[in-house]
Amino acid sequence: MNYIEIKAYAKLNLGLNIVSKRQDGYHNLNTVFYPLTELYDILEFRLSDKFMFNCDNDFISKDNLVIKAKNILEKIIGNTLNVSIKLHKSIPIGAGLGGGSSDAAVTLISLNELFNIGLKYEQLLDLALQLGSDVPFFIKAKPAFAKSRGEILEMIPLDIQHPILIVNPGIHISTKDAFLNITPKENQIDLKSIFSSENLDFDLISNKVTNDFENYVFEKYPEVAEIKRVMYSNKALFALMSGSGSTVYGIFHDVIQAQSVIEKMPKNYFCSLNNPDH
Repeated sequence: MNYIEIKAYAKLNLGLNIVSKRQDGYHNLNTVFYPLTELYDILEFRLSDKFMFNCDNDFISKDNLVIKAKNILEKIIGNTLNVSIKLHKSIPIGAGLGGGSSDAAVTLISLNELFNIGLKYEQLLDLALQLGSDVPFFIKAKPAFAKSRGEILEMIPLDIQHPILIVNPGIHISTKDAFLNITPKENQIDLKSIFSSENLDFDLISNKVTNDFENYVFEKYPEVAEIKRVMYSNKALFALMSGSGSTVYGIFHDVIQAQSVIEKMPKNYFCSLNNPDH
């Protein structure tokens, strides 16, 4: 094998609660990660005589998580990985959708296979955590309840059979600033139980499930709050901001309702509709 092409899926946070601040400076949290199989980046890996990296998005810096993932593997094996990597970006950058983390995870997976490094799943998880708190989720990218920094994962049988609309206004939210402006709360709702239910209770979800970053982001950027308002005013079953923002997603009963929201959004907003009927 000398070539791998792989999809790096986006994710949503179905609820995001900050439980406590840790002594290492990170925060303990509870969330449910849900992969979006219709929104993804594509990465190409090809054996080469030297390392090369190209991306079709000029906003991706040369010090990105894909290259950091390659560098971590090189330290493990004590050798240079001569590979050509092409990254085709579709997931908005810095949007709470985990695009960079997903790219890093599939880089670990693909280079491990391409160079026959032989790392097992647990070893890949350890390396992923060195790259970022949500990178371990993307090693398998299956619905999961996550706690601690987000790296302790428990797969759950969640399959949302409704259209999910993703709207991003193009506002970059600093994750560091978002954490600095949050007050942890130990008593949080049981996200695992709510989203492990065979039949999702959207009345309960919309009333109880929260993203603790919303207050800070909505106050600073009212246009993000407006996206959520428009979704609910157009019959969203549930709407919430993902991650530390600025993407807001809505789960709708049907595609027509979701499309009506797209028509109300400014033309420069990124909109993506994940339809399970496709």
